Amino acid sequence: MDFEYNEEQTMLRDTTRDVLSKSYDLEKLRDVTDTDLGWSRDVWKSLGEIGILGLSFSEDDGGMGAGPEEISAVLGEFGRALAPEPLLDSVLIPGGLIADTGSAEQKAKYLPALASGELLAAYAHNEPGDRWPNAAVATTATESGEGYTLTGRKNPVLHGDCADVLVVTARLDGDIRLFLVETDATGVQRTNFRTHDSRRGAQLDLQNAPATLLDAGDAAASIVKAEVVAQVALCAEAVGAMEEALRLTTEYLKQRKQFGVPLATFQTLTHRAADMYVLVELARSMSLYATVSLAEGDVDPIVASRAKLQICRSARKVGQEAIQMHGGIGITAEYPVGHYVSRLLAIEHTLGGSADHLRTLSEQIGDYDKILIG
Repeated sequence: MDFEYNEEQTMLRDTTRDVLSKSYDLEKLRDVTDTDLGWSRDVWKSLGEIGILGLSFSEDDGGMGAGPEEISAVLGEFGRALAPEPLLDSVLIPGGLIADTGSAEQKAKYLPALASGELLAAYAHNEPGDRWPNAAVATTATESGEGYTLTGRKNPVLHGDCADVLVVTARLDGDIRLFLVETDATGVQRTNFRTHDSRRGAQLDLQNAPATLLDAGDAAASIVKAEVVAQVALCAEAVGAMEEALRLTTEYLKQRKQFGVPLATFQTLTHRAADMYVLVELARSMSLYATVSLAEGDVDPIVASRAKLQICRSARKVGQEAIQMHGGIGITAEYPVGHYVSRLLAIEHTLGGSADHLRTLSEQIGDYDKILIG
């Protein structure tokens, strides 16, 4: 099997890298993330013009019809550049749910607008007190005339602060269903916040908020698929961020001198850098494994957990080593490595950390055949 990018995937990766590298250096990134929005609408417009925003949608829905390999290639560049634009949270996940479960009318209304960048969405599933992989979904839906109203609290909703429309999970007659809620509707209250990695989120309080039903049945399968897609995308982004953290660290060891010689001449430090490289390669391999599995149509939460477990372990160790080998400068806002570590920690804590995935995987041991060694 050929694990290298083909010509089209390489071109897509390089185009994304070109747009993001021209848009961001550390100073520009800090300026953008300090704004109320936290990301650049100009960069967002550029991503829409070259087709990145509609990457996963079909051509009929205004997209490119790309697969998981292309999405992972793009998200890897987002991780490498620390790009704050909410491609995953505002387009890929909520847009994917609309594409999978929406009616023809709903797809025509929302997907082309998401692909062009004119519309922003968010996926409101988690509620206070939830811990992955369990979500209580206490939000309720009630029939009201020809539609529905929703009541409940969703928090955290990643990039819910800027969303124009929400894909919301709520219980209807005991079953979890998917609904569309316009954020400017009556009964929708947002409390915005900033995360430690300079991203944005919101708490959404719904009080008899008008909604339209998105799916035609129990949403369990769609929710599982959305989480698997998100896990695979986060793994790809983390690999890109780890690669850049490793590059920054090795460059620093070559340039920084102690006792009149570069730090790279100290064998202990070079061994630690080599260990970082091994961890990045392990993470890359597991990310590729999850991506290929999804591309083959295998929406398997266990595969996603295997990949995320290694990503979490690699991200934590790579981040710690990057900070340690940079010394005090590594944790300053004026130097990029600390920002990469912060983003890696945020990815580790999104949709389950290493302990959560290890527990999930250990619970599945009984499902496998035993190998007896005589």
